[in-house]
Amino acid sequence: MEFQEIFIVATSTIGFISLCKPIISFLRWVWVMFLRPPKNLRDYGSWALITGSTDGIGKALAFEMASKGLNLVLVGRNPSKLEATSTELHEKYGGQIHIKNIVIDLAKFSGEEIGNAIEEGIKGLDVGILINNAGVAYPYARFFHEVDLELMESTMKVNIEGATWVTKAVLPIMLKKKKGAIVNIGSASSEMLPSYPLYTIYAASKAYISMFSQSISLEYQKYGIDVQCQIPMLVATKMTKLKPSSFFIASPEMYSKASMRWIGYEHLCTPYWGHSVQWLIIHVLPDVLLNAIFLSIEIMLNKRLLFLDE
Repeated sequence: MEFQEIFIVATSTIGFISLCKPIISFLRWVWVMFLRPPKNLRDYGSWALITGSTDGIGKALAFEMASKGLNLVLVGRNPSKLEATSTELHEKYGGQIHIKNIVIDLAKFSGEEIGNAIEEGIKGLDVGILINNAGVAYPYARFFHEVDLELMESTMKVNIEGATWVTKAVLPIMLKKKKGAIVNIGSASSEMLPSYPLYTIYAASKAYISMFSQSISLEYQKYGIDVQCQIPMLVATKMTKLKPSSFFIASPEMYSKASMRWIGYEHLCTPYWGHSVQWLIIHVLPDVLLNAIFLSIEIMLNKRLLFLDE
């Protein structure tokens, strides 16, 4: 009889714990997504540097940063677009913030030239936040052998070398004052999916960003520098050519608001709640099925776009 009682208690306890685990996970998800207070970003420093700041996520983040009273260093390759973005920011926030533009083409400059340009541009500034947002993706799905040399080089230079050298240029300022936040914008193609066929170089470059972020996070956490890799899924930008047609596809403004809430917390995260739900759905599917689905979709898109180009 005693054994039966012990068995019933043990199985009941295991069942209770099994039931509580998903409930606790859900409550934690609600907390971090909607209720956890964001950090005061001005504690890191009075300036934020943003690459790829004239479109999409980068531009939306610039407006969010400005709304918090942060001065901005905007990095981009097009002087007129940088000036237009600066004008928009000044019109909205007036004399509340200062803005400095750095014109540099991350696809054409060498790593050393990128580093020197950034170092010179931020000299004397209290840069506390770095957003490595600039990125290059394929205009459409392509087999690896179809990727032309210019696209291959620009994807690797901007996505890998650009983020690496900009980080290297900004780090000394953060190390000197023992605080700072670095946010690298990654991609679901390298974290949430087992593979991303027909976008091979892009996905591989974003896998570098993820590992780069997680590694330097460990290296510099004892110096008060929070390094984070954010993993967006579908965002309606010029690069993706999408429209915010559902809660799975965020607008740049929706994503940037969510992004700001996560800065300084987890080292690897998916800030926008709709993307988090999407990740959960994808996560339950077996890799074999995901590979088959994405391969068939990308091959179909490749054939369709090649036909339109003819």
